[in-house]
Amino acid sequence: MDQGRGLSAVRSLTNGPGSAASLQFLVFLLGEQRYALPLAVVKRIERVVAVTALPGAPAVVLGAVKVRGDVAPVFDLHRRFGLPLRDPELADRLIVAKTSHRLVAFLADAVQGVLKRSADQVIPAERVLPGLEYIRGVILLDDGIILIQDLEKFLSPDEEAKLDQAMERQ
Repeated sequence: MDQGRGLSAVRSLTNGPGSAASLQFLVFLLGEQRYALPLAVVKRIERVVAVTALPGAPAVVLGAVKVRGDVAPVFDLHRRFGLPLRDPELADRLIVAKTSHRLVAFLADAVQGVLKRSADQVIPAERVLPGLEYIRGVILLDDGIILIQDLEKFLSPDEEAKLDQAMERQ
């Protein structure tokens, strides 16, 4: 499966019940844990490219990449979630997404595909994992859970300000 061409090459995972209130998520791996983003915010999936250092950016930002003419900061999800740090590998994928503030990118160890679930199958994070500010919700599966990312809360206000300043210097 070639994910470098964008979302058209991502396979569909087993779908839940279909309804007008169904939601779609891009599921990806960090280590052995599955995470997801609402598919609506995902713009592209690319092969890993060289990341340019971004002096002055928060520690959770690896650097920046150019994506179709736009510069996007690259978030280090391993660092944010306290997972073992590692260097990017050729098999990793760069997920490009849009927040309300900017275009962003982050490395995923692998992309599993698109998962469809009804809204009532998504458990709000505060019911399961209170205090985890970067997680929007949880999807329970027979073989584990998927943590749904909240990109709007990924950076603290201080980190947002530092990133803005670092990006302006680019």
